Amino acid sequence: MLIPNLIIISGTGYKSGKTTMACRIIEQFRNLMIVSVKITPHFHETTPGLELISEGPEFSIYEETNNGTSKDTSRMLKAGAAKVYFAKVTDKSLAFAFGEILKKVPAGTPIICESPALRKYVEPGLFIIMTSEDNNNQKNINLLYALPHVEFDLGYLSRNEVMPLILDNGRWVSWQYGG
Repeated sequence: MLIPNLIIISGTGYKSGKTTMACRIIEQFRNLMIVSVKITPHFHETTPGLELISEGPEFSIYEETNNGTSKDTSRMLKAGAAKVYFAKVTDKSLAFAFGEILKKVPAGTPIICESPALRKYVEPGLFIIMTSEDNNNQKNINLLYALPHVEFDLGYLSRNEVMPLILDNGRWVSWQYGG
């Protein structure tokens, strides 16, 4: 399923810059009222500020309401996202849970989602892979590299104030990297 108003951000590992990239895009396009989503397979305890909005046997979906912590979802809200959703999912429930989030987002609203696994189920307008030489927990994402994508390294974010992206007729594109 093609979702042209969606950016999916993946990375080569922990601390590769996924959330930093999401926040930079949100800040740059604050006027677009972007909705941000973070999806994780880790079912750890939730923190204050996450309000449960939907759950099933293999997923929980929350809305972030606290922009005052260092959590990824809180950082996205602080960057200017209109809404931020956090989903804890199993691989089996990921597509369904994302569909539930989409029901809460007005059609055509720009969306940024931090979730490598979501790329298996949907084709976004733009798929970004973040890399960093300083990554921890390097992940094998060779299957994702085979899909159409643009790549940024964490250093690029520190050297450039403006990300080479645009929402063109409802579809995210990157002019510098041919995305």
